[in-house]
Amino acid sequence: MTDNYTLRRGVEADLPQVLGLIQELAEYEKAPEAVTNTLEAMRHDGFGPTPIFSFFVLENEAAEIIGLALFYTAYSTWKGRMLYLEDLVVTETARRGGLGRLLFDAVVAEARVIGAVRLKWQVLNWNEPAITFYKKLGANIEDEWFNGNLDEAQLNRYEVAPTVAAVVGPAQ
Repeated sequence: MTDNYTLRRGVEADLPQVLGLIQELAEYEKAPEAVTNTLEAMRHDGFGPTPIFSFFVLENEAAEIIGLALFYTAYSTWKGRMLYLEDLVVTETARRGGLGRLLFDAVVAEARVIGAVRLKWQVLNWNEPAITFYKKLGANIEDEWFNGNLDEAQLNRYEVAPTVAAVVGPAQ
């Protein structure tokens, strides 16, 4: 806790406000239409039978969530267990007060608790405030790796070999 803010683990009831912060981040990153996640999906994926993500929140005195760090466990074939920080966001009106650092510290502490040997995240190459923030914390910002991904439509169009589909099973 610092000043008038409380840092805590996120709970299912936080998800509507969390999704709002995610949408705010998407607007800041000039891609508001890119958010297709839903509360139902987040409830299932974060609090269903097999949770795949966790998060910390910062809450103000009015019980409004003004910061979020969403993360999940990942695995590096070269290094082993790692934690992946998917999003770190502080609402625009609360930025530049050390709150991002509190959230980042919580994720680093979580990485230590679970025995992670690496913490990874991405930052857009034009997001100078975020790049400066991470560098100030002593992080390496890589420029030699490119990110690859297939979006939902591409995944659906991709033709998996029948022999592979027989091993893996039908699509859900």
